[in-house]
Amino acid sequence: MRLRLHGGTVLLVAACLVAGPSVVHGQEQVMGFDGFGGAGTGTYPVPGQPHEIVPLPTGDPGTHGFYTFFEFMYLASYRTMGEQTIAYRGLVDSTGATTTIPGIYVGSGRPALSTDQLTRQSYMPGFNIGIGYKMDDGTSIHASYIYLWDTNYHTGATSATPFSRSRADLSDTYLVSGVFNFPPQFAGPAISTPVENQRGGNIFYGIWNGASTMDIEYNQRFAQGEIGARVPMFQTEYSRVYALAGGRFNWIWERFQWRTVEYDIAGNQAPFWAARYNNTLSQRMYGPYIGCGHEMYIGKRFSVSTDLTAAGLLNFVKERAKYKLEDNTIQNKYSRNDYTFVPSLAANIQLWWYPIQGVQLRCGYNAWTFFNTRRMEEPVGFNYGSIDPAYDVQVFRIVHGINVGLGLFF
Repeated sequence: MRLRLHGGTVLLVAACLVAGPSVVHGQEQVMGFDGFGGAGTGTYPVPGQPHEIVPLPTGDPGTHGFYTFFEFMYLASYRTMGEQTIAYRGLVDSTGATTTIPGIYVGSGRPALSTDQLTRQSYMPGFNIGIGYKMDDGTSIHASYIYLWDTNYHTGATSATPFSRSRADLSDTYLVSGVFNFPPQFAGPAISTPVENQRGGNIFYGIWNGASTMDIEYNQRFAQGEIGARVPMFQTEYSRVYALAGGRFNWIWERFQWRTVEYDIAGNQAPFWAARYNNTLSQRMYGPYIGCGHEMYIGKRFSVSTDLTAAGLLNFVKERAKYKLEDNTIQNKYSRNDYTFVPSLAANIQLWWYPIQGVQLRCGYNAWTFFNTRRMEEPVGFNYGSIDPAYDVQVFRIVHGINVGLGLFF
């Protein structure tokens, strides 16, 4: 019966703890079915209310005991990656066979693929599960875990230009990107264009020069673990205030993927003519949290609660980037670890319902904010020999959304 901000874990846990209001001989329990074990139980007369007997193995919400809960989460997270152009329409004359000068660009040079083509926000379904124990004085301790399934953003470019528009030499039907310092294994097919078929192979050298398709994908994942306690501070028949404290773990995981495929003049494709680039940013944050909450009984076995917590988290940052051929014969990696301090605020508001003794239902809105996390400013480092993607500070980040769950008190 109080609202728990992060994943609604503590809230739900607590609420689950004090399950359902039971009505006895014309009296309605006001705060005794307290989801997290409040101290004082108040009653008021309800004329004609029958005695309620529930044949379930749930306990008396007014005493000590274990509780558990499970709820569905549906949260949104903004894409924090920066904007970077990945590929252009055209080719680069590597040998000078067509332009007489090596390195001359052939084509319009219009951007064909960039990160700003990815959706900026999407929703992640997931769950929140936990267990706890409530003491006779109303204090409860709990452990909970929130996990959200991956959110995937995808876009791509092919040789099919918009409305089939291209130059007379069809150069815009090809894709080119500025990857350099790569070994010969990434040269691609010797003959992939009509010009190379006429004048000799490898005029447009490299898998990323004269490619037919390129795809980019961005994945996000979020998880939270928590161990904490809820301690009653002040309570009346219709309202209670409580303190929150404990330890919290947050994990923000992001991955950028880029796949490039080149075909030979006959339209054949092989794994050694396809290249992949991955950039993974993993941020695991650990630290204590403190906060407070307030719950108010509104009648008919319903209550409303709000929670607010603040946390100081040590952020363990892992940056990983890699180029490789799709046949896995060769690859090059970038790896870096860092540590930052991340302040965090979390809040939620919940509506509780206690339909029967030992059972609690809740729904609400949750928001977690993080300050000073990292983000991929430019996810692609084009220097194969010394991969150098650009990372930056994400001043503000938010994960927010709704929850619906069930709690049981034993």
